[in-house]
Amino acid sequence: MGKGKAPRRAVLLLHGEERFLVDERARATLDEWRKELVSDFGEDTLEGQGLTPSRLQDAILQAPFLDPYRVVFARMAAAAKAEALAPALAEIPTTTRVLITVAGRLSAAGKLAKAVTAAGGTVEEMAPLKGRALSEWAAKRAGDHGLTPAVAAQVVRVTPPDLSIVDSELKKLAAYRASGAKLTTEAIAELLAGGREDEIFKLTDNLLPHPTADALKIARSLTRGGLQPTSVAYRMARHVALVLQVRARQDRGESLADVQDKMSEHRFVLQKAYDAARDADPERLEAALRAIRDYEWEVKSGQVDAELGLDVLLAQL
Repeated sequence: MGKGKAPRRAVLLLHGEERFLVDERARATLDEWRKELVSDFGEDTLEGQGLTPSRLQDAILQAPFLDPYRVVFARMAAAAKAEALAPALAEIPTTTRVLITVAGRLSAAGKLAKAVTAAGGTVEEMAPLKGRALSEWAAKRAGDHGLTPAVAAQVVRVTPPDLSIVDSELKKLAAYRASGAKLTTEAIAELLAGGREDEIFKLTDNLLPHPTADALKIARSLTRGGLQPTSVAYRMARHVALVLQVRARQDRGESLADVQDKMSEHRFVLQKAYDAARDADPERLEAALRAIRDYEWEVKSGQVDAELGLDVLLAQL
């Protein structure tokens, strides 16, 4: 990599409420920085949870062994504690490149942002995309997957403004088309109503009336498979809300056939919800929705780590 780029990109701080963009930018940066590494000693990844300034400083000051430079990656420090890492950036050798990601938004006037700027680095905030910006991002993402802007628009209309969910749905539609099936408007609507239901069903089958030991294992499998923890929580909330709606219809005396005829979700999805609703306590369902809402807010505000918070959430439901 040319010497002209190193000072400008030697230190990069990524933060903001849109974790999907933070993660994506971090992956792209690491892929670029890894190109000239020749050994396993060239990269040091530090988990942000519990990371101390002294531990980060030790990693930064360490000299490269076989590689032309070292890459130090501090991953997802909690926003509330990230400012304390600023002293670690007081001295950065020219042979070290530092990437710090933060779970949540930092102040531009905060200690960490100022330390990165003083070190000749770059601070980038990833804010949630809304309106036209979200539509344009989705259209570009759809193009990357070989889909049209019209498909992207349909996805944006029926999914929450969470980039990980939008991207997941676009990937699913692209895979469906790649299988040889025709991607009609009706097929898209049907597929978007599902949303990885085969995997989510495994979780929701173990979620109500109380999470089983397998619920945590399945949730971790979903996140390790590329689904954001907050996306898993969203799918859980959608299922719980559906079960709550179906339970209300059961209380009014509606049969499974009545529910399937009157609600727009896929008949199989409604059957699963109907079965779960029989033993569900409406008050517990409402409490679960509140807990999931609180979890999502805490993650977006940087108060908790998304993955650890999901584990805690499942334990609370």
